[in-house]
Amino acid sequence: MSNNSGAAAAVQELGVKYKALKSEIGKVIVGQEKVIDLLLLSIFCKGHSLLVGVPGLAKTLLVNTTAQALGLKFNRIQFTPDLMPSDIVGSEILDENRKFKFVKGPLFSNIILADEINRTPPKTQSALLEAMQERSVTAAGNTYPMSKPFFVLATQNPIEQEGTYPLPEAQLDRFMFNIEVGYPTFEEELQIVKSTTAGASVQVNEVLSEQEIIKFQDLIRQIPVPDSVYEFAVNLASATRPNTAKAQDITNQYLAWGAGPRASQYLVLGAKCHAALNGKFSPDKEDVLAIAEPVLRHRVVKNYKAEAEGIKIEDIIKKLV
Repeated sequence: MSNNSGAAAAVQELGVKYKALKSEIGKVIVGQEKVIDLLLLSIFCKGHSLLVGVPGLAKTLLVNTTAQALGLKFNRIQFTPDLMPSDIVGSEILDENRKFKFVKGPLFSNIILADEINRTPPKTQSALLEAMQERSVTAAGNTYPMSKPFFVLATQNPIEQEGTYPLPEAQLDRFMFNIEVGYPTFEEELQIVKSTTAGASVQVNEVLSEQEIIKFQDLIRQIPVPDSVYEFAVNLASATRPNTAKAQDITNQYLAWGAGPRASQYLVLGAKCHAALNGKFSPDKEDVLAIAEPVLRHRVVKNYKAEAEGIKIEDIIKKLV
């Protein structure tokens, strides 16, 4: 980084804004600290996230509140079995002059909540995934760029898997994080019930502008990384690949296949952002370990032996790290 003092000041500013963001989101969302951290981390890394949790855990409310605090446009798309690609991307219509014009669908927004992404057929899933990967969509031979910043949050319900279309591994790989949303603690649930059953409404203030978010996304990319951290991240991803040089015993025993190079990229990017949000100017191994589980969880696949013995993916990752 050429201008170290400027970069240091920018990292400090990011830390201040991050704390303000968390307190604004905390006005509405009780608990879920880890989920909020990972959500903001993936936004600053220009990544997308998959939220996995049973219904009623305020996933939609969390995303909506985050969009308000970030001052971004937000669209929620309910994925259903009859949803067509044109329903999310948009379609061409004849205008009054008998000319075709493209009417943009709900995908053209800053934050997209793709609710229950596994309920829609692969054709519609792939339209969303094109937008995620290319940050543009193609309709009737024309390419339309997405808004900036553009961030997809897909939710998946881990129960009721009948009649769903599970995302293929190659598509899961497009998500930076797999974030598990758990039940609140007793005290948190008490607070939620008290606040939601009374008549009070809360005002969420905008903390960042679109330009500031883009500036911080660029800042994260410029943060220097020691070679030892690069090597640590690549070693960690390599350790998940069975029957390869870096594979560990537990990998060969319980995994069918491991994480690809995108995992290494996200481990480094996530570590940079984790370091910056915690006031450090360069990431270390602790920053990689802090985000290893949500990066690797959806990128490694268990084999039959692990299924039969009831071994969880998280247990295998914990052993590897």
